[in-house]
Amino acid sequence: MAHFAKLGIGDVVEQVVVVSNDIATTEQAGVEFLQNLYKDRAVWKQTSYNGSIRKNFAGKDYTYDQTRDAFIPPKPYLSWILNEETCLWEAPIAAPELTEEQINNKVYYTWNETTKQWDLNE
Repeated sequence: MAHFAKLGIGDVVEQVVVVSNDIATTEQAGVEFLQNLYKDRAVWKQTSYNGSIRKNFAGKDYTYDQTRDAFIPPKPYLSWILNEETCLWEAPIAAPELTEEQINNKVYYTWNETTKQWDLNE
């Protein structure tokens, strides 16, 4: 199955739909099928779960970046930085490593945008 993202204003993904591989033999064939199905001239871009097309699988509210030819998720925090290689957002500092005991006890870290650091949640 092929997946296609419908782009709206600002190249923001409005929805993702599935098209049979028998129909979407090429990206253009899939786009034409969807434009005929929905009876509009919407912009559709193919996306894939394994990231082989356009870096990341598109989701609602992702942005399609034409220059990078990539789908970029919404920015989770103002301080986070876009990784140009993966087109994913990263915290300005890496999360601390968890010990095996913490993992077993389901302890985790969450980002604190106010302090710009990771908080331990127990």
